Amino acid sequence: MEGPGVLGAPAARWKRHIVRQLRQRDRTQKALFLELVPAYNRLLEKAELLARFSEELQPEPDDVTLSVHQGPWEKESHQGLSPAALRVKWQEEVEGLRLVCGEMAYQVVEKSATLGTLESQLEERQSRLAALKARVEQLEEVRAKKAGQVHARRALNEEQRAAYEALRARVGHQEAALRRLEEEARDLLERLVQHKARAAAERNLRNERRERAKQARVSQELKKAAKRTVSISESPDTLGDGIREEAETLVVAAKPGSLESEAGEKWKRPFRSASATSLTMSRCVDVVKGLLDFKKRRGHSIGGAPEQRYQSIPVYVTTRLPTQAHDVLDAHLSEVSAVRFGPNSSLLATGGADRLILLWNVVGGHLKANQTLEGAGGSITSVDFDPSGSQLLAATYNKAAQLWKVGEAQSKETLSGHTDKVTAAKFKLTRHQAVTGSRDRTVKEWDLCRAYCSRTINVLSYCNDVVCGDHIIISGHNDQKIRFWDSRGPRCTQVIPVQGRVTSLSLSHDQLHLLSCSRDDTLKVIDLRVSNIRQVFRADGFKCGSDWTKAVFSPDRSYALAGSWDGALYIWNVDTGKLESSLRGPHSAAVNAVAWCYSGNHVHLGNGEASGWRHMETQAWFQSLPYRAGAERSDQETAGRKAQRQQRAVVLEPWTFLLCSKIVLVLGPSLQVPRVD
Repeated sequence: MEGPGVLGAPAARWKRHIVRQLRQRDRTQKALFLELVPAYNRLLEKAELLARFSEELQPEPDDVTLSVHQGPWEKESHQGLSPAALRVKWQEEVEGLRLVCGEMAYQVVEKSATLGTLESQLEERQSRLAALKARVEQLEEVRAKKAGQVHARRALNEEQRAAYEALRARVGHQEAALRRLEEEARDLLERLVQHKARAAAERNLRNERRERAKQARVSQELKKAAKRTVSISESPDTLGDGIREEAETLVVAAKPGSLESEAGEKWKRPFRSASATSLTMSRCVDVVKGLLDFKKRRGHSIGGAPEQRYQSIPVYVTTRLPTQAHDVLDAHLSEVSAVRFGPNSSLLATGGADRLILLWNVVGGHLKANQTLEGAGGSITSVDFDPSGSQLLAATYNKAAQLWKVGEAQSKETLSGHTDKVTAAKFKLTRHQAVTGSRDRTVKEWDLCRAYCSRTINVLSYCNDVVCGDHIIISGHNDQKIRFWDSRGPRCTQVIPVQGRVTSLSLSHDQLHLLSCSRDDTLKVIDLRVSNIRQVFRADGFKCGSDWTKAVFSPDRSYALAGSWDGALYIWNVDTGKLESSLRGPHSAAVNAVAWCYSGNHVHLGNGEASGWRHMETQAWFQSLPYRAGAERSDQETAGRKAQRQQRAVVLEPWTFLLCSKIVLVLGPSLQVPRVD
């Protein structure tokens, strides 16, 4: 019999249920047999009584006839019967009663069996009823719980509906206020634009008046100067070597019997022409800048056109070492293989295997996305800015180098001609010339104005990296050699062997030292003045992670920086040759690209993500000013000569401001431009 305990009710419940069922069965069975048992007992008593009477009525042999004739049982109807007949008759009655009792007993047994069956059915139905009652109780509890949840949800819905209606009303009010504010903003913007336009017009008018006055003064001075022969002599106290050489080209050689030579006539003709009185300010500036312009091209220059060179004047301030990762970004979809700072240290370029070049603004020690340069035909292996920072050159795996203009997303030029992967691409000191190295065992020089290969250098081993000096190209190769090429000559000028395949080269700003990284897990500093290896840097745990692992100098050449295969950053002191620090940053894979910005504030490295390292107390540690170089630097320059060059560089800056002053005033009157008298 299944009890309610099977359905999970407590043990006490099904025990009480069994007791109740037993009591119920006792009551039911007792009620059925209450009448039968007394009747059966009465029958037994009667049978015993009859048996006793029968024994008493047995006659004596002599008194059989008398007993038969005088029976006590049938005084009226059986008076004439003999005792034997009476005995037989009573025995028949007893047998009849016994048969009746047997039938009744049989009926009792049948009824008992039927009763048992009914009781089992009753018990089964009662157990099912109890289980159903328990299930009903559980369902009632669940229903009550669900009803409570429904009530709570309805209350919550009502609250949310009320809040939503309140928010709708608030949004309506705010939209109306926003529309009013937008109208006011448009009105204010129109008034501001009109005010700025008036202010710009007034300032432009003042500038035009000032410019006309200056033009008049310059015209008068030019008229006066045109009346006499100009002789420019060397003046080392005020001009640098480059200006002195240009001044020498303007000196007119006087011969006996001839007042002027043809060259003198050429130089004097512009000043003696009648158009001198109609010169504009820009023409005057061009004339003055022409006196201070670069030397004419030598070597591979075409047609003797002037070649614009950019150099950096380093201010030697001690560089502070980075101590911790300041910014971490997931820059590319795959590994980062090239990083490079722009000349002004505020723009960073990163290239990776995802064929994208990302430009980042360095603001407050953080990288902010600026632009994405697209169109690369393969994975990026090298990136480089031109000296002005307006163009970017990248080497790719599609057997070409590509040129972008900063601000334009699509590639400007494609330098094709290599037959294998291009591993390095660098600008020379002029923005219109570049050098590329490839795995096809060639180094090529390019004229970017025409996208034309001006020179091809065949090498016995493929090139991993190149750097460019004033008139020299340095290439690192897989045959463990560093080769030097004179850009004005056809042959290799020098070969320096190193142990291990060369992975990268870095030239110091003074172009006196070269840093190389090779697969023998060492960095080497080469003194270019004596062409020998000055120092070798090693460290426990440092290991090159690939054939293109990069190492760089710090801006003041005080430190050497390289990334290791385990993601660490190693910095050596160039003066002492000792390891300064080993930084464990967020990288977990090999660091293949590193860059130290020209201002000395930041170090950037990359493998699958870009990280920025920064010293917490650093300021501007290094400064670079562009100037136009007129002659080669001497290794034995005095402090006075360096000061003169710095002064010359600063003197040329106001001309740049003068040329753009009017545009600045139109675009933004709030910008302050130095006044040029």
